This record gives sequence, structure tokens and C-alpha cells, in this order.
Amino acid sequence: MKILVPVKRVVDFNVRIRVNPDGSGVDLSNVKMSMNPFDEISMEEALKLKEAGKAAEVIAVSIGPAKAEETLRSALAMGADRAILVETDDSVEPLAVAKILKGVVDAEGPGLVIVGKQAIDDDSNQTGQMLAALMGRAQATFASKVELEGGKAAVTREVDGGLQTIEIELPAVVTVDLRLNEPRYASLPSIMKAKKKPLEKKTPADYGVSTAARLKVLRTEEPSTRKVGIKVKSVAELIDKLRAEPGVL
Repeated sequence: MKILVPVKRVVDFNVRIRVNPDGSGVDLSNVKMSMNPFDEISMEEALKLKEAGKAAEVIAVSIGPAKAEETLRSALAMGADRAILVETDDSVEPLAVAKILKGVVDAEGPGLVIVGKQAIDDDSNQTGQMLAALMGRAQATFASKVELEGGKAAVTREVDGGLQTIEIELPAVVTVDLRLNEPRYASLPSIMKAKKKPLEKKTPADYGVSTAARLKVLRTEEPSTRKVGIKVKSVAELIDKLRAEPGVL
């Protein structure tokens, strides 16, 4: 069985984001980029399933500019067998991403697609669900544990009441949450070997998908600065301050 893992190139989570002065978006000049943290988790889970004998091949796919090849090389260094870059300089929206991934799924025939539940740049949390709908296959979201057995996947997910375990038939789409695993670090020998692993290049047109924007970003703004907190000595003092603050109680 093949496992397909989409990975996205995003601003590194350690970088302080700056907004363009005109509010047109985030300033990406001279900013460190890396693999989306949720995608690192999905890649790690795919590799663990392969190491457990549940899969024969792990394929990484990324949709973005030529520089996204660096992100795919990181996935290959982690242990992915091969990679596919769907190259485009357009800002690809979740629906277009899902349509492109559907084309990759049709071409590769994976038994499981493991997707990060969201990307830390747009926080859309849509692609996995849209892909499952386009595929007409089962989906399990926000996975904190994944087990494969007999053509089915048992997925544990966190809900308000605790943990919920559901069973879905493969092929399927699973989106992963933060507590699923701890991604491995690629060793120097793995990084060197990754340079020789196969990386195939495609375009959205190869899958018959248009990346024309359907949404328009009107303005991007930095969040307002949080007020400094204060400490109180007793519950009574806390209640007094809450009552004195307009609009709190």
C-alpha cells in the first residue's frame, strides 16, 4: 500500500511575522521557510506505518513555487521514498489544492492520504475534508492515534467529552493533530541521500486544475497588543476588580 503525504512550505513557526505596510499580506522577504508543523507530524506517522509493515511506499507531494523543492527534500530526508512537486507561483486556495491532490491520488492510487489538519499560515483546516469529498472516500479528522488492520483504519480523535475512536475503510483521508507523534530529525547522511531520491515535477495544468483565485483578501492586520495582566491577593479583590472593569460583569 502507498501512503500519500501532502507537505506545505510555510514561514517557520519560530519567525516573528511582519505585515506589509499597505496591509496586502505578510512580508515574506528574507524570511526563513520550513515544512508546516502539522505536515511534519503526518509525514512521521506515514513513516511509522511503513516501518511497522503497514505500507510499502511513502510519497510526499507539495504544491507551490520552485523553492518548495526544499520542503520536499526535507520530507525525503525524513524517510519518504519519492516526491512530487506541483509547481506554481500562484497562491493556491484550499479547493484548488484538494483538486490537484485528487489528481495525484488518481495517478498514484494510495491506500491512505495523511494530511496535516491545517497549515499555520492560513489556518483554513479545509483541504483534507475537501479532498475526501472529491475522492468520495471516508475521512477521519484531528487524529491523535492511527492503527491500520485488515483494510481498515482505527482512528482515535480528541473530542470535548474525551477520546473517540472511529473505524473507516481504506482508501481514506486522515487529518492529524499535534499530539499524534513527535517528528524525527533528519540525520546528515539522510539529508545527503535525499538529494539522490526521485523528485517528479508537475504543474496544475497536468491535472486539469485552474489556480485562479476565488477569494480576495481585503486586508491583513497584526493582532492587537494584549494588555499586561495583574496579580490579586484574594478572590474578593478579583471580584471587585471584575465588577469595576466596564463590560466584564
